[in-house]
Amino acid sequence: MSVSDQISVQLPYLRRYARALTGSQHSGDAYVRATLEAALADQSLRSDIARSRAALYGAFTRIWSTSHVDEPVGADMGDDLHEQAAQTKLATIAPTHRQALLLTTVEEFSREDCADILGIDTPDVDTLVRQAIEEIESESTTDVLIIEDEPLISMQLEGLVSELGHNVVGTAATRAQALELFRKHPAGLVLADIQLADGSSGIDAVEDLLQFGDVPVIFITAYPERLLTGERPEPTYLVTKPFQEATVRASISQALFFGSSRPLN
Repeated sequence: MSVSDQISVQLPYLRRYARALTGSQHSGDAYVRATLEAALADQSLRSDIARSRAALYGAFTRIWSTSHVDEPVGADMGDDLHEQAAQTKLATIAPTHRQALLLTTVEEFSREDCADILGIDTPDVDTLVRQAIEEIESESTTDVLIIEDEPLISMQLEGLVSELGHNVVGTAATRAQALELFRKHPAGLVLADIQLADGSSGIDAVEDLLQFGDVPVIFITAYPERLLTGERPEPTYLVTKPFQEATVRASISQALFFGSSRPLN
């Protein structure tokens, strides 16, 4: 497999991480693009990031930590306002502990790989993750709408959300049910499957809900790479099925931290 092919396989998942870390598709994809541009200009870097997935994330982290990346031109005013809000939020907190949590949960890196990516000692990873978890436990609660057509998964998500102290306002199995529930009980967070019971789309359901106002959304899908192309407006937060509860917790925390996701136009 060529170097470009090796990197291409990992790009969707690097986009997933970058979007969750920055709180937006535009900003996250811009940092991924900057990582690739740096690799194109540096043969040794290109060879290094082809060596392993951790090396690719490490290169991204160095650019994220030391560089300012210009956003792509063409976002509408709503997106501009969201980008400004996301960057303001990031400026208020040292993000290293959130990086450690996302890397070990959403991206499922080992403690050792996480340490290599962040350039820290392995025992420090545990400290950072504990700090992130303590932050999650201190977060304000919100109302949550679950859009999921598989009863067992819906029950699992409802239990997990409730354990975090949030209030589940309802569960919907179709686009129509989701809209009806949201009209009655506007939520502060939405967890949405992509394929719904009647053949309707969770993405279309979320588009309906966003007509009532901006709300953070986490999509849960068995095929995340289809929504991580970087070629069109796509979700900011994605959880892969089958999911680990720690992954969902980390994604919920990150979505509520930024308070908005504006997943699609």
